[in-house]
Amino acid sequence: MDKQKKAGQGLSRRDFLGSAAGMALFTIIPSHVLGADGQTPPSRKLNVAGVGVGGMGGGNIAEIAKTENIVALCDVDFSYAAGTFKNHPQARQFKDYRKMLDEMGKDIDAVVIATPDHTHAVVAMECMRRGKHVYVQKPLTKTVYEARMMTEAARKYNVITQMGNQGHSGEGIRLICEWIWDGAIGEVREVHAWTNRPVWPQGLARPTETPAVPESLDWDLWIGPAPMRPYHPAYHPWNWRAWVDFGTGALGDMACHILDPVFWALKLKYATSVQGTYAANVIKKWEKEGVDESYPLGSIIHLEYPARGDMPPVKIHWYDGGLLPERPEELEPGRKMGDGDGGVLFVGDKGKLMCGCYGKGPQLIPYSKMKDYKRPEKTLPRVETSHEMNWVEACKSGKQASTPFDYAGPFTEMVLMGNLSLFKPGEKILWDGDNMKVTNFPELNKYVNPAYREGWSL
Repeated sequence: MDKQKKAGQGLSRRDFLGSAAGMALFTIIPSHVLGADGQTPPSRKLNVAGVGVGGMGGGNIAEIAKTENIVALCDVDFSYAAGTFKNHPQARQFKDYRKMLDEMGKDIDAVVIATPDHTHAVVAMECMRRGKHVYVQKPLTKTVYEARMMTEAARKYNVITQMGNQGHSGEGIRLICEWIWDGAIGEVREVHAWTNRPVWPQGLARPTETPAVPESLDWDLWIGPAPMRPYHPAYHPWNWRAWVDFGTGALGDMACHILDPVFWALKLKYATSVQGTYAANVIKKWEKEGVDESYPLGSIIHLEYPARGDMPPVKIHWYDGGLLPERPEELEPGRKMGDGDGGVLFVGDKGKLMCGCYGKGPQLIPYSKMKDYKRPEKTLPRVETSHEMNWVEACKSGKQASTPFDYAGPFTEMVLMGNLSLFKPGEKILWDGDNMKVTNFPELNKYVNPAYREGWSL
């Protein structure tokens, strides 16, 4: 320390930062070297890597880069990720996350993962296995089995985890929990939730064209654990979420935001049954019952939950593709249900509560009830930073983040149960949550834990 101080004497700040001593101060020692109990000192910057940085991951990285070091960026398509690469020229670039971890593992503290849904689990699992904290975009995984394995792995490897459903760090979801727990609308036995998604093409047949793979793209790595198929721009870079092999449809995109206050406020865990129906496909005639290649244009899904403590059984009704529940009589004429992305209507035996996507703008309806409602004291801790920075702070403090996998895993299972119903439309599917098993249609269990392509595993 004395030598560093001496080296800086008589130098301007700019000169000092450009000197060997200044560079030494900027070069960050990984957390396996510093910090009590393996934790990163709050004063020290994290060394963060990103996997899947061409889309949402680029935004997550940009937020974290405001205060932390971005040391590595990985994307299977260098052209798609070019903007993020340009914004962080100091970061080493990779196409294969395994090579990144092999070559830079000791220099990486934490990893942001924002790949397509079908590769979330394999990337995050390898990172956690190597002791890296992980921020994984929603939905946490593509399958129920993967979600359960991720939850257990986070506990096993004792890392800090966060799912990228940013509304969970917001004020609205906390108000909803506090009001429902305060008895503002009495016992809740019915909930309706909806979204305008999909806003991308869905209900598609598999493309028959086989265009050349772009030079910038490693298609084998993009496919990852999914069954191999020829490259087509219908899958990459944007529309992958429409396809059963790669994405999780409208539910995976928005239910992790919209159903979040439902899952938290009603203290849910595993559903006991699910039933779904979907809008007719106008692009292709189904060759067999149930969803095949692509998720439908719209769906309605019903989930049943048993009593929990002093809370009664509850039915959750989900609508996507522009489908909506019946408008509540209490809602004033001219007032919109939810917001542009969707909303939630809690139906209690003493009233109704409505909010927009992410739990925004919660209010009792009719709105006149808000004037007479004496709000309870705020009992849940508030998040004063962004969702990403909440995770960064947790990595440094050793305390779990806003949406750790202990919460995000079971919640993701709820979301993915909805998709499971689309493989047997119109039937009531009975679910054994503890054992992750459909009990009355055993043929559906292949969708709970589908086989990986050879060479890939958790």
